[in-house]
Amino acid sequence: MSFPNGSQQPAAVPSEQGGVNGQQGFAGQLAESVPESATSGSALVKVYGSGEAGVRALDNVDIGFAGGRFSAIMGPSGSGKSTLMHCLAGLDTPTSGRVMLGETDLTGLSDKQLTLTRRDRIGFLFQSFNLLPTLTAEQNILLPLELSGRKPDRQWLNDLTDALGIAQRLRHRPSELSGGQQQRVAVARALITRPEVVFADEPTGALDSKSGANLLEFLRGSVRQFGQTVVMVTHDPVAASHADSVVLLADGNIAGRIEEPTQEAVLDSLRRLGG
Repeated sequence: MSFPNGSQQPAAVPSEQGGVNGQQGFAGQLAESVPESATSGSALVKVYGSGEAGVRALDNVDIGFAGGRFSAIMGPSGSGKSTLMHCLAGLDTPTSGRVMLGETDLTGLSDKQLTLTRRDRIGFLFQSFNLLPTLTAEQNILLPLELSGRKPDRQWLNDLTDALGIAQRLRHRPSELSGGQQQRVAVARALITRPEVVFADEPTGALDSKSGANLLEFLRGSVRQFGQTVVMVTHDPVAASHADSVVLLADGNIAGRIEEPTQEAVLDSLRRLGG
């Protein structure tokens, strides 16, 4: 998979000072304009049901994800990882607490404002590709822009589709594409609006190992090359090892964080949590 820098690998990892090997990198150039936490939650509580039958999916969670980084959320089944992502993405409303997208308090928005915020500032990537079968790949990618009345940036479209290896498939409909190609179309659709954050929920779950590895390579590359912020929920230690950091949840609470995770470190942490 090639990236717009002309190489087969994503750009080098910027240092904490915003440069690469002492030089200012693209991601470093974005650092001053990206909030310290691109998305965050404070004192988040989510309860499903009421009374004795109520289930406390999130229990007073404080969490922030830095801009321009690839973060993963992991935990045993029922730990609250998907609930946390849905609350941060504005797909679900916390019972109490605050959710911030940059400097915008999502919990204070009306339903209409929240819908517009999701459309214009957040990208979504799910296990199911959610492509419209009657549209071509290009039409599916550009759909978010069409819905918002925004003119496509053809150069950005070309950069994305070249990097994803689907530039020659733009006139094909989903039924004419492989599963991996369909997921790449979904990735391009998630990035076409230049969102502040991309939320990915088990993005490799429906892919074979090779297609999954290619997808994770691109997500990591989008962080390095484009300065994108990616927050991914996954149960797969291999997928999590592609991230810059992994947040571990257990019983609705933050149970730990792994920086520069390896597959072995993630597996060991999950064993300790009973995952």
